[in-house]
Amino acid sequence: MKNRILRRSQTRSHTTGLSLNNDRLYKLTYSTEVFLDRGKGKQQDSVGYRISSNVDVVLLWRNPDGDDDQLIQITMKDVNVENVNEQRGAKSIFKGKNPPKIIRKKNLEALQRPVLLHLIHGKVKEFYSYPNEPVAIENLKRGLASLFQMQLSSGTTNEVDISGDCKVTYQAHQDKVTKIKALDSCKIERPGFTTSNQVLGVTSKGTAVTTYKIEDSFVIAVFAEEIHAFRMNFLPTIAGNIVSKQKLELKTTEAGPRLMPGKQVAAIIKAVNSEYRALPIMGQNFQSECKGCPSLAEHWQSIRKHLQPDNLSKAEAARNFLAFIQHLRTAKREEILQILKAENKEVLPQLVDAVTSAQTSDSLDAILDFLDFKSDSSIVLQERFLYACGFASHPDEELLRALISKFKGSFGSNDIRETVMIIIGALVRKLCQNEGCKLKAVIEAKKLILGGLERTEKKEDTMMYLLALKNALLPEGIPLLLKYAEAEGPVSHLATTTLQRYDVHFITDEVKKTLNRIYHQNRKVHEKTVRTTAATIILNNNPSYMEVKNILLSIGELPKEMNKYMLAVVQDILRFETPASKMVRRVLKDMLAHNYDRFSKSGSSSAYTGYITRAPHLASTYSLDILYSGSGILRRSNLNIFQYIGKSHLHSSQVVIEAQGLEGLIAATPDEGEENLDSYAGMSAILFDVQLRPVTFFNGYSDLMSKMLSASGDPVSVVKGLILLTDHSQELQLQSGLKANMDVQGGLAIDISGAMEFSLWYRESKTRVKNRVALAIIGSMTVDSSFVKAGLEISAETETGLEFISTVQFSQYPFLVCMQMDKDGVPFRQFETKYERLSTGRGYISRRRKESLIAGSEFPLHQENSEMCNVVFAPEPESASSGWF
Repeated sequence: MKNRILRRSQTRSHTTGLSLNNDRLYKLTYSTEVFLDRGKGKQQDSVGYRISSNVDVVLLWRNPDGDDDQLIQITMKDVNVENVNEQRGAKSIFKGKNPPKIIRKKNLEALQRPVLLHLIHGKVKEFYSYPNEPVAIENLKRGLASLFQMQLSSGTTNEVDISGDCKVTYQAHQDKVTKIKALDSCKIERPGFTTSNQVLGVTSKGTAVTTYKIEDSFVIAVFAEEIHAFRMNFLPTIAGNIVSKQKLELKTTEAGPRLMPGKQVAAIIKAVNSEYRALPIMGQNFQSECKGCPSLAEHWQSIRKHLQPDNLSKAEAARNFLAFIQHLRTAKREEILQILKAENKEVLPQLVDAVTSAQTSDSLDAILDFLDFKSDSSIVLQERFLYACGFASHPDEELLRALISKFKGSFGSNDIRETVMIIIGALVRKLCQNEGCKLKAVIEAKKLILGGLERTEKKEDTMMYLLALKNALLPEGIPLLLKYAEAEGPVSHLATTTLQRYDVHFITDEVKKTLNRIYHQNRKVHEKTVRTTAATIILNNNPSYMEVKNILLSIGELPKEMNKYMLAVVQDILRFETPASKMVRRVLKDMLAHNYDRFSKSGSSSAYTGYITRAPHLASTYSLDILYSGSGILRRSNLNIFQYIGKSHLHSSQVVIEAQGLEGLIAATPDEGEENLDSYAGMSAILFDVQLRPVTFFNGYSDLMSKMLSASGDPVSVVKGLILLTDHSQELQLQSGLKANMDVQGGLAIDISGAMEFSLWYRESKTRVKNRVALAIIGSMTVDSSFVKAGLEISAETETGLEFISTVQFSQYPFLVCMQMDKDGVPFRQFETKYERLSTGRGYISRRRKESLIAGSEFPLHQENSEMCNVVFAPEPESASSGWF
């Protein structure tokens, strides 16, 4: 007679599962192994471990009223721990150590104490174990016990096991039953978060399949495999797999204890051992103690030199920033506050970036206690805190409530008050993207923004609320934007650029009616910056035949440089094959719209879009448009960088330099509608979809003359600091009982600056925008049993820069224009670290490094009259190896 572990129940009226024979002792072998790799499936390149044992199973009790109601006892014996990678050899951390030394004596005793499993129709009714056992050890026993839960017929149902409450599908065959667990359906409390934007985000996937092998209607073996994989979307080399396997096989059966009589299972359990307690079969959370780890203060002292201002252009700064954030997330308010109070002013801004980016209740309490918004002596720190809030990867309602509360208070600086409201708008959008639009704080913030636009009397407050709406992108704010778009002055331009950020389905026919009125000046005269923005919105949002035709017919009737600019926009649409290109080509078949006179307009304004990177899975584009006044003075320079992955996109940066009212300096005539503009120049930026507070170079004629006389030509910083770019954390309960973690963090040290120089003597103007970034990305996986831990870390880092310079000589017409955009050479470094470590301290570690240099690039910008440029521009690159910036 064959060894048989389980048989079919004879009760046909139920969906039956495993059923043991009476008075038999089942002797089995069990192993669970886990290994981590980079998704290549080569076990020799992996790290991990295997836990194996013998297992005794007996049927203690069967309900006399139904065979499918059983109480079984499961006991692990002869436990052993070993390497999964058999090539480790003498480097094995287990070599020369017996199980009591590896697992620890008390843990081993707990692991080998039996558990009881109450099964009804093959499903777990209760799991019984001894109280006060180590959670990690109980989880290993839960993982083994969960294998005994199954059904012998096909179908989909919900089961509760160590993984949580999960949807499972059974597929019954003659010689096996397969159970497929939908891991994304499992309901179990575990900490975790992710970046909502898919471009910066992480794709993770889990599968779990258990196969029950059957011979002659009896289950003789169980094989389970669970795989978790992750991949960073914009950098697929940051990827990894966690593979967990379980194997339970019957070896022999022999005579066992007789069934215990009785009808109530509770009495049977008490008779076995009164110390047994019913515990959840779901895995329970635990944290391993970190022995010998530095304190928060010690960690900070070891890395602060890397965060000195002069070192922020190095990837080492971003890497240490990420490491310190991880430590801050486990720190208490008092520890954090102590470090903040002790730091000097040079490194303090970087510390504020890190504390704010930690995004815990303790870190928020500490930074709010530290900063005094009623004082104007710490404006830099207040601004760094607010921008870090705006870039928060997973903001919560608590953070938004804190900023609303601050906004209602008093401020030492009006700039900070404005920044608070602008960042409130950014948080509203992020919370709404994560289904948080109905949160009380979000509703209150919406009322603040929209109510402010409806009731405000100060021009400065109107601009502030418009900037907040530019971040929040509330659909209910569109009617207000249309009202302000047809107003006069700076609010009109800001309202139209805000509309420009809305998705295509919000740009309705009603919105486009207003935009057409603005562009064609049907009701009033508008500045050309407003008109060109209105036209761009129309052309980028499913324009109709007549809308395109009317825009084309207007070319030739516009001010000189606006003619050239609109012509460049149309040509860019055709060249870059944007969605509007088909409609434009259709209109151009009409010779009234498409003729030499219209398409031969001279001027220096331009619009150009190109690729920084182009690959099958992603693309990175840049666009630059420059609009001049008729006298050759810059009106607007707009540099944008977008990232695309599939259907997702990210507006990673925008730097706009604007100037107006400067014609009087060279005795030139202003363009129509711009005769009474005040002298002004400033810069505005969007960074990672967050609109920042604009920076003013000068405002008014007297301020202009003062700045010209004292100008040094040094750039003005728009944003500088450390940003937590990607933030993904998952804690996984493996069905084997082990705990796994998958984390991906991306950190950026960034400095965006701009400058505008103006020379009356040489009749020349120059604008300069410089982006300097250092990027570090760290992806890590760990699997922890509390007595042994394995980990794999994959990381990458780079430093790069992107610089745009535009020089105009307006001593003649057409003006001489030189535009340059250069990307520095990019060192790209990749690292891999693998380790296995016992709780006693013994460990194995392996490190690998790979470095490459990606050549710098010069990008075409569609310039004309380029004889004044000394640079010969290279052809547009097909792709750039790592390209992000």
